[in-house]
Amino acid sequence: MIDGVHFVKKRNASGICWYVYAYRGGPCVLHTKGRAKPTLGTKELAAILKAQTDRHAPRAKTLSYLILRWTGTSTKAPSPEWASMADSTKKTWGSALKRIDEKWGTVPLTIFDDRRMISKIVKWRDSRADTPRAADQGVTVLRALLKYGIQLGLLSINVAADIGKIYQGGQREEIVWTEEDMAAFEKVAKERGETHVWDALRLFAMTGLRRSDGCALKFSDCSQFAIIKKTAKSRRQRRRFVSLPRIPTLDALLTELEDRPRAEGVNNVIVTSEGQPWSPDQLSKAIHKIRDEADIVHVDEETGKRRKKHLHDVRGTFATFLMTQSDLTDMEIADVMGWAPEEVSRIRKVYVDDSAKVVAIGQRIARGVNRNCKPA
Repeated sequence: MIDGVHFVKKRNASGICWYVYAYRGGPCVLHTKGRAKPTLGTKELAAILKAQTDRHAPRAKTLSYLILRWTGTSTKAPSPEWASMADSTKKTWGSALKRIDEKWGTVPLTIFDDRRMISKIVKWRDSRADTPRAADQGVTVLRALLKYGIQLGLLSINVAADIGKIYQGGQREEIVWTEEDMAAFEKVAKERGETHVWDALRLFAMTGLRRSDGCALKFSDCSQFAIIKKTAKSRRQRRRFVSLPRIPTLDALLTELEDRPRAEGVNNVIVTSEGQPWSPDQLSKAIHKIRDEADIVHVDEETGKRRKKHLHDVRGTFATFLMTQSDLTDMEIADVMGWAPEEVSRIRKVYVDDSAKVVAIGQRIARGVNRNCKPA
């Protein structure tokens, strides 16, 4: 029985009658006579379900309405923009959308066509400054939602378009996992009997894969000379392919990991202690526990501020390996890692170019000193 259905029993001159309403105060879906409480058929149940759904559906032209148009419902497919997102993105953005819906779900879309909403959105962002990344994420998701509203012709402006970020820790190009970090992690992982977590970290350090791609990597993706895999993350609605050359250290690791016990039917390269595929969130939690015990942090040389290193920072370690140990161009490294070329150029400047300049200056100074110190 569907919750909320309202039965009313009445007695009149012709006998006992029953009135069944979809909900108290809702439409009547059945009127019948007889002493026994009526049994609802398929037709009545469908009418009740529709009435209850319509009752709770957002009124047209509200922000809730736009959210449902974007993400889809049980009866309507999501927009192509939402459908093309990775599952991890949908999960993160779905949490932000819930906050947005709680805040402005009942607000008519016409209100969001007024530039005075900009200050209200900024005020909402600032009210969540104690969690700056989440605050910025909320604005990012709202911006994308309103952009979709413009595409549907429901809005003419995007009042969240030019609102800046308050999180100052987003630039992590200078943060990489060093050899000392890897050694410290390995030591703690083996002491805890969690070599399967150490296996995962090594794979990321030798491939530069994103978390979701590394968790989903299968031995079938590994040919004799390369790893070729479609990435989970897309840019401009286009999936990139990662093409990784099988360097000797990666070859040795893959050979080692082939012998790990796996559940039946599992062909993933890295697996949990039960032989099951890692979920991205599950892997991050496992790595963070060992990282914290090993006290693996980045210390800013200027401010002394300590920042925990993330799994994502291992990608920078692999990038610098390619930049310093090979003659690959930025475009070639971008193809290897599934990055945008401009992303590689920015990281090269931080990791490699600036250091090279300092070394060159030191060499020039040394040459000058040596010339000045020559005996007469």
